[in-house]
Amino acid sequence: MIKKLILNLTITLGVSLSLLTGIPTFATDLTVGMQAPNFNLQATNGDFYQLSDYQGKQAIVVAWYPMANTRGCTFECKSLIEQGHLIREYNVSYFMISVDPLDDNRDFAKKTGADFPMLSDPTKETAKAYDVLNFFRVASRVTFYISIDGKILHIDEDVSPKSAAPDIAKKLGELNIEKAAMNKQH
Repeated sequence: MIKKLILNLTITLGVSLSLLTGIPTFATDLTVGMQAPNFNLQATNGDFYQLSDYQGKQAIVVAWYPMANTRGCTFECKSLIEQGHLIREYNVSYFMISVDPLDDNRDFAKKTGADFPMLSDPTKETAKAYDVLNFFRVASRVTFYISIDGKILHIDEDVSPKSAAPDIAKKLGELNIEKAAMNKQH
């Protein structure tokens, strides 16, 4: 019991320091040009989303975040809500993903008013495949840009939560992602 309490406090302190200082706790070994690992994860809306369903149709932005209902993650989510229209100018779907249980993410989505899919990876298998599971057993804040053919175009390991949406839109432009024919919802 004491060991578990100490471990939980250590993890909480480490995650808090990482989130507060913005110091990256982990770097991915995936590289640009690699095929992005497929995933099939449940979203806060109850639907399952699978990367392979988008191949040949849309580019994808996968924004990993450490923990629902924390300061930095709330800033990032709010940015994607308030300025998501900038991202939707492109032929792209975007998701935020954490290793939180689905109910935690549902609560987070409800509190923030998220208007995009927030996916849960409670088994941490997808986080391991994306190589974002850090020392604290949560996902590092890393955003992956995935081409229409499923290849990694860019990996952003220096995400600024407050400006996430405009930063993503800017990067989509730099990557020459096709503009959307019309603003589509997910």
